[in-house]
Amino acid sequence: MRTRPLKVALLGCGVVGSEVARIMTTDAADLAARIGAPVELAGIAVRRAGRTRPGVPEHLITTDAEALVNRGDIDVVVEVVGGIEPSKHLILSAFEQGASVVSANKALLAKDGTELHAAAAEAGVDLYYEAAVAGAIPLLRPLRESLAGDKVNRVLGIVNGTTNFILDKMDSTGAGYSEALEEATALGYAEADPTADVEGFDAAAKAAILAGIAFHTEVTAADVYREGITEVTAADIASAKEMGCVVKLLAICERAADGASVTARVHPAMIPLSHPLASVREAYNAVFVEAEAAGRLMFYGPGAGGSPTASAVLGDLVAVCRNKLAGSTGPGDSVYTQLPAKPMDQVVTRYHVSLDVDDRAGVLAQVASVFAEHGVSIDTVRQQGRDGDASLVVVTHRATDAALSATVDKLRALDSVRDVASIMRVEGE
Repeated sequence: MRTRPLKVALLGCGVVGSEVARIMTTDAADLAARIGAPVELAGIAVRRAGRTRPGVPEHLITTDAEALVNRGDIDVVVEVVGGIEPSKHLILSAFEQGASVVSANKALLAKDGTELHAAAAEAGVDLYYEAAVAGAIPLLRPLRESLAGDKVNRVLGIVNGTTNFILDKMDSTGAGYSEALEEATALGYAEADPTADVEGFDAAAKAAILAGIAFHTEVTAADVYREGITEVTAADIASAKEMGCVVKLLAICERAADGASVTARVHPAMIPLSHPLASVREAYNAVFVEAEAAGRLMFYGPGAGGSPTASAVLGDLVAVCRNKLAGSTGPGDSVYTQLPAKPMDQVVTRYHVSLDVDDRAGVLAQVASVFAEHGVSIDTVRQQGRDGDASLVVVTHRATDAALSATVDKLRALDSVRDVASIMRVEGE
């Protein structure tokens, strides 16, 4: 074993960073045995010093991240700060100094991943980020390495634990969205400002990363269609149950049948109870990968939290340090296909449309004619009257998003339609 330690700079010491620092300290001997050399935590950059951080060596704390990264003797930089800046600048500085980088920064990688990979390649160093998607679940490395000889056509999954917890509570207890969010916040699953989670931004960033790796093309968060769960109601959950379905926030990445384009989207969807994703409860994540030779693969586990995410960070750290010792680098970016992202209006799926209509003869026929006019075939219709009003639930066969949108616009213009109460896609069949 080499005696000179590999030096690691840690940027960020929040929930994940403090757990990384703790494990590096307490499990130093095991890490050294696995890597083939000691690993030394050389410094920890934080925004504000003076806070109590149990298990974190206080003498390593600094507020000067720039100076830490540019010391010149750092072998690996671990970035768990998040956000675009100053994280991007610090990572590029690390590359210039010859340091490899391990990151958990999904937002940055979804926005500037191609640029960062190019900079890492030019510097001859590694950029690893398993922790950026699905916490402790080994997902990115299997996509990049284990399935490198296969052709991935679809990635479908639950990649945000907060929203899955909220939707699961709405389904299992009958709670409304606000009540379920309040419980998620009290338990620490939701941030004080839950916007990134509940509006789908977090899942969209992860979808961009997954699509880019799976399809060997550049996909950014801006290419991902995004809807959150804030408009999901208890009535939607109940309607899904009547159909033998459950509502989940899904990230769906697909290669077109002709291989000429890709799509990446994040939105709530009804999936049948028979689908394995329907049984993913609480704050867990699960991802299906569909490949031509391997078939269907499912990855399941805790998708967030200090310990699970730290596990993924440390797995990358071990891999990067081994590469350093061998004088090599791991697989880099693979964007040889350059496939365009297909717009959402061309995506084909099924739909669940709930309408509030007048309870009188001829309304159903009028509604059905609008669907037919726009080429959207109806699978089932369920109608329930109440005091002059009626609730009409239509489930369609597969149609384009553009055709469904045109249908809904026309329905809203009908005098007999009082409200289009909800629209939800139906997936997983």
